[in-house]
Amino acid sequence: MLNIVSLVIGVVALLFGLIAFLPLLGWANWLIIPLAIIGAVIGMASSGTAGRNLNIFVIVVGVIRLSLGGGIL
Repeated sequence: MLNIVSLVIGVVALLFGLIAFLPLLGWANWLIIPLAIIGAVIGMASSGTAGRNLNIFVIVVGVIRLSLGGGIL
């Protein structure tokens, strides 16, 4: 059950992450990364790994996008 919750959080974060790839919306990654961290923590509590892996992917993509846009120095 926790894996499903983690997957849902990961999909929502991924959808918002796709929107954050638009110009001038990169600041949204500051909101997406904590959401994905919460999903990853929930995914770590479950026996499945799909939710955790999806959230880790969203975190990595968000951090890379922030670093390219100058949000993380």
